[in-house]
Amino acid sequence: MRRLSKKKALSLVRELDAFPKVSESYVETSASGGTVSLIAFSAMALLAVLEFFVYRDTWMKYEYTVDKDFSSKLRINIDITVAMKCQHVGADILDMAETMITSSGLKYEPVIFDLTPQQRLWQRTLQLIQSRLREEHALQEVLYKTLLKGVPTALPPREDASVQPLSACRIHGHVYVNKVAGNLHITVGKPFQHPQGHAHIAAFVSHDTYNFSHRIDHLSFGEEIPGIINPLDGTEKITFNNNQMFQYFITVVPTRVNTYQISADTHQFSVTERERVINHAAGSHGVSGVFVKYDTSSLTVTVSEQHMPLWQFLVRLCGIIGGIFSTTGMLHGLVGFCFNIICCRFKLGVYRPIELHNQTNNHQIPPPAEDVPHE
Repeated sequence: MRRLSKKKALSLVRELDAFPKVSESYVETSASGGTVSLIAFSAMALLAVLEFFVYRDTWMKYEYTVDKDFSSKLRINIDITVAMKCQHVGADILDMAETMITSSGLKYEPVIFDLTPQQRLWQRTLQLIQSRLREEHALQEVLYKTLLKGVPTALPPREDASVQPLSACRIHGHVYVNKVAGNLHITVGKPFQHPQGHAHIAAFVSHDTYNFSHRIDHLSFGEEIPGIINPLDGTEKITFNNNQMFQYFITVVPTRVNTYQISADTHQFSVTERERVINHAAGSHGVSGVFVKYDTSSLTVTVSEQHMPLWQFLVRLCGIIGGIFSTTGMLHGLVGFCFNIICCRFKLGVYRPIELHNQTNNHQIPPPAEDVPHE
């Protein structure tokens, strides 16, 4: 009974075979079929390799949600060099929510404003990257996936000691403020807080020494992550007017970056620049200096690195192999069918009447009999 049941099961499986075998005696090979097979196999191999590289690649996925975190503090990282002495300038941040001055955490370091050849090369490279990022926004995804591995983007130190006077001031450090609109300003005089607000004591600074030519080596919001290039990094503004005012209007967007290399909280921002000369007689009022006005967005962005699943790669690979195999078979059959039709028509129109005429002549005139010698 068991043997009969096994035989029935095997016979049932044979009947369900969707890939019937054809005997080799019924298979006919041809040179054209072999050529098409070689072309098809080559195309399969090439597309399979290209699809494997696509499978290895990753892409960035962007998700937007409402930012519900209002209680945390916003960190501002600053590294700005102004072409004035440190005792003549002051930097502070005015918080619009509590109208308070925040300047703790910033350091003043006397430096030389002119860059060395190595530093100038670094700045030009950074400016070139900035220009390419403005033209090709997709390059930011490349930076997310490659430069987040710890590549330094800070200005390299001076390679030699210079005898030039330290006529510039480097203001660097980080401060924490509320996540509301604020104003970072660098102007003449040290900041001073009083009950009516705040002011800068500039009575002992000569107007002829005003020079707000500046260089922004780094300006970012959130945790400082090596490798991220911010829109104002490498910016340099040179002025020959003592009453020059530079303004930067920034919109900050909280961003969560999740890649296979790092996971961190940072902030992206967009910036609009404006500069003008202060001339009260012409109606252009204001204060000379560098002003960075920022505001936070109500949305948060989550940037995640995605990878193609294995099952999707296998499905695409099977589609490539099966599609090429079926398409080349159909094309080969169609070309062979058209070729056979053309050849048959050619034979019917030229050779068949001749064959029929010969056959008619053969029936009408029998061949002569050979003479057989008699013994």
